[in-house]
Amino acid sequence: MQTSLRFLLLSPLLCLLLTNYAAAQQAVAAAPVVDGPVHKVEVKASAYDARREDTATKIVVTQEEILKNGDTTIGDVLKRLPGITIGGVQGRGGAISMRGLGSGYTQILLNGEPSPPGFSLDTLAPDMIERIEIMRAATAEYSTQAIAGTINIVLKRAIVTAQRELKVGLQSDNRQPGANTNFQVSDKVGIYSYAVGGGVTYGRQHWPSSDSTTILDPNGVETTRRETANDSRGNFKALNLAPRVNINLGPNDVLTSQSFVSASQWRGVNTGDTDTRFGTLPQFSSSSQDVGQTNEALRTDLSWTHKMAGGAKLDAKAGINYAHRETTIDYHNFYPGAVLALTRNIDSYASDRGVTASGKYTLPLVASHALTTGWDGAWSNHGESRIQRDSSSVGFPIANLDQDFDATVARIAVFGQDEWSITKQWSVYLGLRWEAIRTRSAGADYSAVENTSSVWSPLFQTLYKLPSKSDQLRLGLTRTYKAPVINQLIPRRFNAINNTATTPDQQGNPNLKPELAWGLDLAFEHTIEGGGLLSASTYLRRIDDNQRNNTALIDGTWLSMPVNTGTAQAHGIELEAKFPLRHFYKTAPAIDVRANLTRNWSSLDAVPGPNNRLVSQTPVSANVGVDYKAGKLPLTMGATYTFTNGGPVRFSAQQFDYSTPKRVLDMYALVKFSAKNQLRVSLANLLHQENGSATTYVDAHGALSDAVHTPTVTVFRAMLEMKL
Repeated sequence: MQTSLRFLLLSPLLCLLLTNYAAAQQAVAAAPVVDGPVHKVEVKASAYDARREDTATKIVVTQEEILKNGDTTIGDVLKRLPGITIGGVQGRGGAISMRGLGSGYTQILLNGEPSPPGFSLDTLAPDMIERIEIMRAATAEYSTQAIAGTINIVLKRAIVTAQRELKVGLQSDNRQPGANTNFQVSDKVGIYSYAVGGGVTYGRQHWPSSDSTTILDPNGVETTRRETANDSRGNFKALNLAPRVNINLGPNDVLTSQSFVSASQWRGVNTGDTDTRFGTLPQFSSSSQDVGQTNEALRTDLSWTHKMAGGAKLDAKAGINYAHRETTIDYHNFYPGAVLALTRNIDSYASDRGVTASGKYTLPLVASHALTTGWDGAWSNHGESRIQRDSSSVGFPIANLDQDFDATVARIAVFGQDEWSITKQWSVYLGLRWEAIRTRSAGADYSAVENTSSVWSPLFQTLYKLPSKSDQLRLGLTRTYKAPVINQLIPRRFNAINNTATTPDQQGNPNLKPELAWGLDLAFEHTIEGGGLLSASTYLRRIDDNQRNNTALIDGTWLSMPVNTGTAQAHGIELEAKFPLRHFYKTAPAIDVRANLTRNWSSLDAVPGPNNRLVSQTPVSANVGVDYKAGKLPLTMGATYTFTNGGPVRFSAQQFDYSTPKRVLDMYALVKFSAKNQLRVSLANLLHQENGSATTYVDAHGALSDAVHTPTVTVFRAMLEMKL
């Protein structure tokens, strides 16, 4: 707690110190306005559409689209985009997936670099983001750990004019209050320019849920049924700052410094009371957890752009990362009759430190033909200490543990890419990237282990514009991979309070290999006058050395460990439409329509069917939304309906998962009082559908199934936005 408070107090000072090192983007000089033809060229340049013009497929989400719905988290923004789904309970964050694939198949970048260890997207306010780039097919410039695709979140960088902006918001979530304040300050003085953005968030949470456990004998007869009522209450506080200071060193040199500082604190109490309707009693009939966690993170980088003769350009960047986490959990576990059986206290401390460096050189060979070569590398160290102390007055077995471990991860990559506009209609992208990762870990309860892997990734993309000028075709062939994360590699055991086949102990596997994938992407795009688009795309992935968690009973204890098993196949289709309604009906109201649909399939050759899909893959996702501008009134309204299908998944011969479909309806309204003041009101999760999931383990002794049912609520938000 004291560490967190010190960090909060020192954050503004850190920002000021960082800005003294900083540097910047060169301001775009305003071209003089002259007669007609020149003016037309200027308009076309400002309307550059990266999605249509870039050879490498890319969807760019602008800041206006990011802020439109009044979202407070990145997950809420992303869930409306084509092919992207968010796992977990509606509105509470979860794994971000493309093509229905999360769990590391989707690469998340921050300013073009992998998110640093200890960094959470939940701490990043949408106001800090300049744009979001979605890349379905990999490119050599970025890491090719992107089997499903890449989402690049770009923080605000450009400083064009002086700005003073303040946003104050309130929200209600299950009758629990919340508030957030965001600000943006920027200005330019000669060759210098600066900007500081930030925000403060506070919220209270009350999240009830219920569990049900059933046990069947080998004949399918139900022998045990239990019902557990859970309750989670707590509060969350967060501060984040993003300072930028820019210096224009001359016509050919620009320095850019950008930093992100965050601190957050969570305090809560979780309780569970089990009612055994019949059959075997659980190990504990009730439990409570007092949880406290503080997180602090810093990321800063300095980049330099140097323009050379003949249009060549050199970009270089170096950065540092730091994160610290302290967690305290006090468990109280009871026998029937409220008899305290076990008290367990866990104190854990984790820190991450790292450095990054990258560079690229771009050389125009001939007209419409550019060659880029570059490299990037990173080194990070993760240290963690976990102290567990048990006590029992009734003779329950206790386990006092002192677990320390230290892990380092080193990554290096070199790449080359060539983009060539062969004709006005046809362009080709070729890339090659080599990337290697070395992991080393040692702990108090296990010997040092090492894991090294490297991957060559040839990449090809092409764009062909059909003679109609509004239609074009895309093709991509890629080699991508998914490397194990550090927790999957270290052979340290994490013990479950109630050890069962559905809640086993967890342990890493130091021999785990990366998954390797060949990919094919095809797309057809049709541009509609007025900014609309119709597109249809399909993809295919063949994934070798597929990773999955295998659960087994070892020496009387259930243990889950990641293993490589066989080959997986994944494929799907994606449809998207965006258009103004007036394009089809001239007398229609000013309504913009947006819709997308994604259907995904997968299979694992090492797992018997049916439903032997990749874990957590979303079979179907869809969005339908409208935005309406109310004529001469200063009012804009909109709504989005999101559907995410669930269903059964079999990820081993004995293990099954199931999740219910999710249906979410969000609405917003924007009222402009003046050019500088406006009010944004939103209602999220209007359908407040219950979320459900289940895990089942089946063997010769019968079946054990745990199901979770979580009610959800409608969240109300109001944000007053002022330009000062």
